[in-house]
Amino acid sequence: MIREFIYKYYIDPIRYGEAYTLVDTLTYALILIAAVYLVYRGFRRYKIAIDTELILATLPFVVLGGLLRVVEDTGMITSDLRFLLITPLIFFVIFAVAVVALFAGKLAENAGLVARYSYLYGGAGVVACLAAGAALVWFGLTETRIALDVLVTILVLASVTSLALWAFLVYVLKWDYASNILYKLLIFGHMLDASATSYGIDIHPIHYVEQHVVGSSLIEATGTAFSMFLLKIAVIIPAIYVLEIYRREGNPDLWHLILLAMIVVGMAPGIRDLGRMVLYV
Repeated sequence: MIREFIYKYYIDPIRYGEAYTLVDTLTYALILIAAVYLVYRGFRRYKIAIDTELILATLPFVVLGGLLRVVEDTGMITSDLRFLLITPLIFFVIFAVAVVALFAGKLAENAGLVARYSYLYGGAGVVACLAAGAALVWFGLTETRIALDVLVTILVLASVTSLALWAFLVYVLKWDYASNILYKLLIFGHMLDASATSYGIDIHPIHYVEQHVVGSSLIEATGTAFSMFLLKIAVIIPAIYVLEIYRREGNPDLWHLILLAMIVVGMAPGIRDLGRMVLYV
């Protein structure tokens, strides 16, 4: 019975690319919360500063996660190794790669080889992104297509909506702290996700589908995927408010990690969806 439960809710969805259910969604959310706490404890133990520099240097690995998901979507990898590039396993893969690069950068800094660990750490992520991006460009040129109009449309939509939401927070609500670069990245990451989802479901010729429980229910209820913008706004505005209160009164290290986790869950799937639509896969 336990074996059937595990296969039904955790193994088969990965193996067959099935939509998320409430069970696995809640499970992965709990794993994310636990992971944030464990990372926080690990950084404190090894005296690694959890600050804006660390978060910005980690962003290339967030992008890498989205790009590698597209690599798996293309079918370029035909062996069982492709399962390592499917959610949630890809999170563990990217985490392992990032940790190795992080400690390599820290050791290089301590040895005087680099001025700051973030140069090597973030640089490794950028190089990995370029390699994954090159593979996707090659696939698009030789197997499918590279739809630049789709790329531009989604990026413009994400940029305009991000700017509008940021302006509302700063000039209407008078939240000057929303100009913090990390809050801006949070806004853009989730607006990118909403833009890609909306375009992919309502406009793109392939007509993609939403796999997450909350999103699919909202789209079904409203009849349009552009309702994802309302969902994102309903989450982002109170989240930024609560996060800012916690930043001022709570633990700044944990604030950085929570903010990074929130950026990841918006930006990574947004990049993945964008990449799929540009390549028509």
